Amino acid sequence: MPQGEGSARRPTYERIAGVLRSAMDAGRLPPGLVLSEVPLSRLFGAGRSPVKQALAQLEADGLVRRFDGRGLVVGNAAPNRAAVTPAMLNLSAIALGSIHERTADALYYGVERELILHSLRGAFRVNELALSRHLDIGRSVARDILLRAQAVGLLEKGDNSRWTIVPLGHERVDQFYELRLLLEPVALAQAAPRIPPELLATVNARHCEASGKWPDLDAATLDRLEEDLHVACLGFATNPEIGEALRRSRTVMLSGKHVQRALGATAALDRFMDEHVEVIEALRRGEVQAATQSLARHLASSRTKALDRLAAFQRLPSPEPAPYIDA
Repeated sequence: MPQGEGSARRPTYERIAGVLRSAMDAGRLPPGLVLSEVPLSRLFGAGRSPVKQALAQLEADGLVRRFDGRGLVVGNAAPNRAAVTPAMLNLSAIALGSIHERTADALYYGVERELILHSLRGAFRVNELALSRHLDIGRSVARDILLRAQAVGLLEKGDNSRWTIVPLGHERVDQFYELRLLLEPVALAQAAPRIPPELLATVNARHCEASGKWPDLDAATLDRLEEDLHVACLGFATNPEIGEALRRSRTVMLSGKHVQRALGATAALDRFMDEHVEVIEALRRGEVQAATQSLARHLASSRTKALDRLAAFQRLPSPEPAPYIDA
């Protein structure tokens, strides 16, 4: 399968079709072999929908045909239901991971939104199988989505292997911001002399570009801007225990964008990147004290806005639970 940035932007079904087409051209998928949606979905770690689209594309190209049975047949030979293996498709770990990862990435933010909005109202269970069925994806992709949510503190998994949303109420949000106000300025003072100038230049350019596009920014871009300052730059602090303590507080960074969008026209969007730029530009000038003071002001402002938005959100009617979330 072609690798690289251009390939990464192609829809999942096109990348799957490309893998199958290459395998046919190389003779690894011989004429007569039956291709079925379910086995291919498992091989690619994708849902049945993109696999179905990929097979439809190959059928339109005349590479596979329908027959009196389930699936499609390669070429014009008699149907042969031999198992399709990763080796037949030349699915290296990199190629397989690319399809798998991007399928999960494309779906993650919708799931993240549901998890966060429910976390603000209490503890709920998440059903992995129901998530897989709801999104029409393989269980492995569903699990990766939930593991990603677990890594940022949105979910926890108990001894019974059940996924549970971690509640994120007013008190916990306030405590996380208190933690960040205490530790982030200290971490920034430690990190400042160690942050590569080229990283600061890149981060500054990305923020300025985002500021020019405001408010037309997607969730992934907003996350990247938050991580630029609060994760990447602070990651150069000399005390790794500070970073470990702050890692647990990242949930509040993720929640802001979803709560603002849930409030809709009643909420003023937080143009936080301008406050980030103030910190970054002070760092570029070598003014460490000014940078830490700007960061503290930014966090104090963010704390107030986050608590105000949370109070407004909790006055709204409770949302209808997603099919994979149980009370």
